[in-house]
Amino acid sequence: MKDTAWGFVFFIVLLTVASCNKKDEHSLGEFHIDIATVIPMGESGYMLVLDNGKQLWPAATDVYYLPAGNQRVFVNYTTLSDEQGGYDHYVKINDIWNILTKNIIEQTSQNTDSLGYDPIKINEVWVGNDYLNIDFMFNYGGIRPHAINLVADSLYPNSVPDTLELEFRHNAYGSSSPRFYEGFVCFDLKPLQRANTDSVQLAVKARNGDEVKTYNVVYRYNQAALQNKIAETPIPVVASNEYY
Repeated sequence: MKDTAWGFVFFIVLLTVASCNKKDEHSLGEFHIDIATVIPMGESGYMLVLDNGKQLWPAATDVYYLPAGNQRVFVNYTTLSDEQGGYDHYVKINDIWNILTKNIIEQTSQNTDSLGYDPIKINEVWVGNDYLNIDFMFNYGGIRPHAINLVADSLYPNSVPDTLELEFRHNAYGSSSPRFYEGFVCFDLKPLQRANTDSVQLAVKARNGDEVKTYNVVYRYNQAALQNKIAETPIPVVASNEYY
């Protein structure tokens, strides 16, 4: 009987410890960092759409942020509620950083040299919420902001049928720094949508010295990313105002 009693007490202690160790997702001490798209609402309000499709309403904030359309951000937030008011979560914004967000441009004989041929290395590339996300490394030297672009070459036809070939280009404007820094950029893919199909096959090329690597990605219209990859992607040390 004594052994049974002690076993019961031990079981209660385990339950108590487990309950104490379970994190409260809505605790103000808990936070998440994700990539999101800004959707302006009214004059200065906004909502956020994560790459997994979840919609966040900033019910409270610690920072002033002026929203703009077609803008991608890193956002540090704390959830305040589960589904409410048509949103997946009401949240408190702890911090928010704009990500360089651009359109794909067309390469022509007039602009090809200004796009640059300086080394650039893709760490990872994936599609989320109608944007191509690129985590990259470049030799930033601090002379002036570098130019980062994704271009479609109108001078030469695509070599692979049913595939849009794109080139990730970097103009360092004479910077000779051998030290590589991490950057992050998002490119709007919505202009690539066509009525007679639901996906586009992309082949993204990047030149790193003499090496040219190709990354094959499928853009499926309006499909959220299978996972939000920001947990694997550190926020760059070099701010996005150092490249444009």
